[in-house]
Amino acid sequence: MSDTVLEQHSFGAEVGRLLDLVVHSLYSEREIFLRELVANAADAVDRRRFESLTDPSLAPPTEAKIRIVPDKAARSLLIADDGIGMSRQEMIDNLGTIARSGTRAFGEKLASAKPEDRPSLIGQFGVGFYSAFMVADRVEVTSRKAGSDEAFVWASEGAGQFTLAPAEKDTVGTEIVLHLKSDAEEYLEPMRLETVIRKWADHITLPITVARDGKDEPANEGTALWRKSRSEVTEEAYTEFYRHIGNIFDTPWSTLHWKAEGVLEYFCLLFIPGMKPFDPVDNDRESHVRLHVRRMFITDKNALLPPWLRFVQGVVDTEDLPLNVSREILQTTPVLARIRKALIGRVLGELKNRTKDAADYEKFWDNFGAQLKEGIWEDAEHRAEIAPLLRFRSSTQDGWTSLPDYVSRMQPGQETIYYLSGDNAETLRNSPQLEGFGAKGFEVLLMADPIDAFWPERLDSFEEKKLRSVTQSAADLASDAEQPDISALLAALKTALGDEVADVRSTARLTDSAVVLAADNSGPDLQMQRLLRRAGRAMMPSKPVLEVNPNHALIAALAGKTDDTDLMADAAATLLDLARVQEGEAPGNAAAFARRVTALLAGSLAG
Repeated sequence: MSDTVLEQHSFGAEVGRLLDLVVHSLYSEREIFLRELVANAADAVDRRRFESLTDPSLAPPTEAKIRIVPDKAARSLLIADDGIGMSRQEMIDNLGTIARSGTRAFGEKLASAKPEDRPSLIGQFGVGFYSAFMVADRVEVTSRKAGSDEAFVWASEGAGQFTLAPAEKDTVGTEIVLHLKSDAEEYLEPMRLETVIRKWADHITLPITVARDGKDEPANEGTALWRKSRSEVTEEAYTEFYRHIGNIFDTPWSTLHWKAEGVLEYFCLLFIPGMKPFDPVDNDRESHVRLHVRRMFITDKNALLPPWLRFVQGVVDTEDLPLNVSREILQTTPVLARIRKALIGRVLGELKNRTKDAADYEKFWDNFGAQLKEGIWEDAEHRAEIAPLLRFRSSTQDGWTSLPDYVSRMQPGQETIYYLSGDNAETLRNSPQLEGFGAKGFEVLLMADPIDAFWPERLDSFEEKKLRSVTQSAADLASDAEQPDISALLAALKTALGDEVADVRSTARLTDSAVVLAADNSGPDLQMQRLLRRAGRAMMPSKPVLEVNPNHALIAALAGKTDDTDLMADAAATLLDLARVQEGEAPGNAAAFARRVTALLAGSLAG
């Protein structure tokens, strides 16, 4: 290799430190390195097969496999595949930038994670390849991209830099050579390698061989796990397969495995994860259930499940599609539509069944409840099935509750399911919006996910009971009792506030607070208005209504001083800002609010 073509690069930011963390802190078992490299190789062959559906010249050889060759004399281990390969730039991007979803985020998660949770970080941050440095003090990767005659070799000792140079390679694919550390020579023994493969990668359908005495010997059974009957598969095998396809390392919360026969024949193995993804900025809303045709991987971008079930992982293998199915056919074929309908039904049925164990179901809800609620908003066909699966905090109950439970506790004659949405359940529990409802014995559901500002409008009702925000339900608390006449004060406050509010009115829904904000019945509720403002989408911003408690001592005192215009101006601005603060919002003008409150306090102390 000529020095003139040898390029030296530094790893992406913070990689040197993170490599050390990966090698010494992330993995509890060193043998995991082989699983990671074999899984990467299998994925590369799958990708090459998929690309060949639209470009047959890219097809892998019919005898494609993963070869593992130990060399005791050189103390090296070769892992070779017939996959899609990598270009020069892809080698820099994929091998030179650890944790591409964010080195800083990865480091923070790793530092704070419990030891038993650390393996879950592997798939989330794409660091599996770097496990090679647990057993090797030097790693060389030679790769040739399908469709290209060029090959390159990447090499690193894991110390912050890597080199890249042109190479010679007769076939498409990737070869990884690990120069093993002195304390990792056990991985030069074919029997040890076969044991690791059978433990971690037996489900991979691509043949895996280990060289023994100059001959490639089969090392995995290569049976499509999903084509076995459930009685033939152990929980350990399910868990390892789940971790392989999802690049996640927790234990599945639920496993659904069945074979459909009849008009359509397909095999299905689905998993509901036991934990939510780590990456908080992942905006991918597509389902990635893998579609296979007669065992062969086709694509994981097929909309087999809707976005609101995107947390589900798994495989569907059908006999009813051609192997060369195109993306266009996938989008229009009725076969896929029928399978999709069956899958949704199975998942919803499983969730309904698991609600019988409330504590167990709450684990799922904590992880994926917000995504499930998206189905109410966007899927009219399944709206009624999803609604009983929703869980809420409540103004009167501890823990989680459901819509059926709420309806069973409704007051005689109550025709409305009341809810209050906001940013935090505990803040909502202490909101003055609840005072009048609590006084009348009405339970209010507390909703603190952003999607909660949207989906109730689509559901509209449950068991013939309307859903309505308490910020739009003041009329339901109308009282026959005679209220103090504060009409002059209301007019003075409205004049002082001008176009900052839609109206100022008396209310019977407050017991302790002086004021509260309400939404105009003709517009969105308060939380929806807040979200639209934050998103910069409030094209025609709705003005709030300021509701005033006529029985509050402060309001009674102000009612006798309506002639003092300066006082009314200060009082109106302060009352509106107080109402905003109660809703978790900032005052309209924080500095002016602070000056007014300071002046009021000074005046009261001086008196």
